[in-house]
Amino acid sequence: MRERRVGKILDGFAQEPPTVAFPPATPPLPPPHTSTMASTLNMNGEDPVERPKQIFDIIGGLERYNPQAAEVLEAYLQQQCEEKFTDCNANRALLKLYQLNPDRIKDEIVTNVLVKTMTQFPSPQFDLALHLLSPSYSNPGPGSSSDLAEAVAKLRALNSQLEGARYDHFWATLESDDIYADLTTDIKGFEEIIRVKIAQLISQAFREISVSVLESYLGLRSEADVKTFVTETCGWKVGDDGIVHIPKNSENEAKKTEIREDVSIDMFTRVIKRSWEETA
Repeated sequence: MRERRVGKILDGFAQEPPTVAFPPATPPLPPPHTSTMASTLNMNGEDPVERPKQIFDIIGGLERYNPQAAEVLEAYLQQQCEEKFTDCNANRALLKLYQLNPDRIKDEIVTNVLVKTMTQFPSPQFDLALHLLSPSYSNPGPGSSSDLAEAVAKLRALNSQLEGARYDHFWATLESDDIYADLTTDIKGFEEIIRVKIAQLISQAFREISVSVLESYLGLRSEADVKTFVTETCGWKVGDDGIVHIPKNSENEAKKTEIREDVSIDMFTRVIKRSWEETA
């Protein structure tokens, strides 16, 4: 991956900036539509196993308040964007440094953090990151405007649609303006990650669903694309009638719930005795 020159921060403030390159977090993924849902998406976005020791040391100690740690965290964010995993904890530490050192803020880094947190839906990660931004960016007044504030507003709308399971609106919004492509271009496989996450959520709610409905949910352009995606990426089966059959799992399987209450005669006796004493 691309190397970035950052200051040495673990032993104090930076002096002569050495070259830092994090080891690859995971082996490269196969081409689209050949990977499974489990291999395409890392679900642990708070404390991922890919986090290197150097980042552990930064976010777990006083170095998280060292302004020069921002450069290392920025390089780590770049690794996340390229290798399809997310470390929300480390990214929030970076936004906190921007909050404490406004002169270091970089618009592109902020939007990349927000897009990465968006891929963790449904979760509070996007809002947690948003609340570390200045109100002038996250909630600008009617008379104020900036490129970053506009970008944050657009990403906020996208995240709201994902959180509300309005997937067809999400894809329509994403294609409605070129700025969305600019905002997500640094995140490798962004659309594929979103599709896989939507498919995972669908698998928790459905046992059967039509190809035409999936086409709108997944933002694919044809039923043929849907069939390829669900069979090769999800491992689902498509019937001749256009119905996608989703295997049983702990979430979509109907389960009989049996509620039992053990009530003894002694309990009734105490209730009757008390009511008798109150009326006497």
